[in-house]
Amino acid sequence: MKQNLSLLALAAALALVPAASQAQTTIIKAVASGPAESPPNGSPGSSVASFEIDGNLMRAEVPFRDLLGTVVAAHIHCCTTAAFTGTAPIALPFDDFPTGVTNGLYSQAFDLTDASIYAPDFLAAFGGTPAAASTALIDAITANTVYLNIHTTEFPAGEIRGFLVAAPIPEPATWGMLGLGLAGMGLMARRRAGVR
Repeated sequence: MKQNLSLLALAAALALVPAASQAQTTIIKAVASGPAESPPNGSPGSSVASFEIDGNLMRAEVPFRDLLGTVVAAHIHCCTTAAFTGTAPIALPFDDFPTGVTNGLYSQAFDLTDASIYAPDFLAAFGGTPAAASTALIDAITANTVYLNIHTTEFPAGEIRGFLVAAPIPEPATWGMLGLGLAGMGLMARRRAGVR
């Protein structure tokens, strides 16, 4: 009877692992510089931006510094025809990005289900719905065809840019459930071997 209960507990724990692993947050980085622009320039400006996509929410943290010109605009462009190269139209404008400065920090959360966050042309190009636009944006991030661009008075076409690169990070619950399943398997193996 004890063995049946142990097997049942182990099966329940292992069954929860796939469900927990489906819920994950994606961390995205973009390292922006002048040499990464198209065409490249000699700006000493830089940014190591972080984006976090969790369900329908995308959080952006974009520090920037040492720009030669003052900021006039910033946004995400999508989608180039080849990974890490080319140019693309604006997909996600940063309407409240700090302007008139050479250094700063932009922090914002975007609801990917809200049509108003997308550039109208991008939204129209991908079915006119935020669901389709969100899917297209996330797929393009995975394909490395999306970039962050900061435009300045010195470089109106873009002073620094960086392609967004994603890396999935498992949720802590996933690791906990996996550990529980492995511990259960170890306990069962010990019992089968006669070790108590």
